[in-house]
Amino acid sequence: MILFLAGTSDARELALQIQSVGYSIVTTVVTENAGSEMEKVGLKVIVGRLTSEDFTRIITQQKFTLVVDASHPFAEEASIQARKGAQDANVPYIRYERESQDFLHPLITLVDSYADAAEKAAEKQGVIMLTTGSKTLQVFTEKLLPLDNTRVIARMLPRKDNMEKCAELGFPQKDIVAIQGPFTKDFNTALYKQYGVTTMITKESGKAGSVDEKLDAAIELGIEVIMIKRPKIDYGQSFSTFSDVLHKIDELLPKPISI
Repeated sequence: MILFLAGTSDARELALQIQSVGYSIVTTVVTENAGSEMEKVGLKVIVGRLTSEDFTRIITQQKFTLVVDASHPFAEEASIQARKGAQDANVPYIRYERESQDFLHPLITLVDSYADAAEKAAEKQGVIMLTTGSKTLQVFTEKLLPLDNTRVIARMLPRKDNMEKCAELGFPQKDIVAIQGPFTKDFNTALYKQYGVTTMITKESGKAGSVDEKLDAAIELGIEVIMIKRPKIDYGQSFSTFSDVLHKIDELLPKPISI
């Protein structure tokens, strides 16, 4: 049986493919909303943020024989905890990660961290749109909100906890775009124009993360882009295609019995 870290649309599709060839699979996600999406397509799910001890306990108690980590490229803590949990439970761990892309353009500045992105944005000022989620919002608010000649627009999921976090950080309601993607290039173009965006901050999440649509719209409008590079983690065995993941699962586990 496979314990599968999910949460993104491509992870959900991979989980369905694994299940369709006969393997027993249970997904794990952080939020209730993500859990509902998994259940809607017929996937079993465990909801909650798990420590390495949680992973070890679940793997042992429910007799999982493999961990497949297909969490978001920037969910580094989840990956670290899952890999350690698998090691402690003495079961194999493999990683699926969206293929990286090369971003070479005069309007794109690559940085190593959220803090670096905030520093670079502070130099540029103007109207800055954050598309990096709520988890690291404080890094940007502390650096950017006190600045003159600077307006920060935050695009994030329409969740109650996100709105509460914005309120705690003193983020103006008029500068919050609470909406769930994925978004087309045309939608991004309209949004940038609506707010008069001069700089957009994003993460190198991969093609499936709708980065292309954000970038293409920004570059076409002459908007500068600050892109945070993926965290560098040693995952051990890592794959970037569904077929490679399925092939590795076939190597590690007994073939499922066809009915």
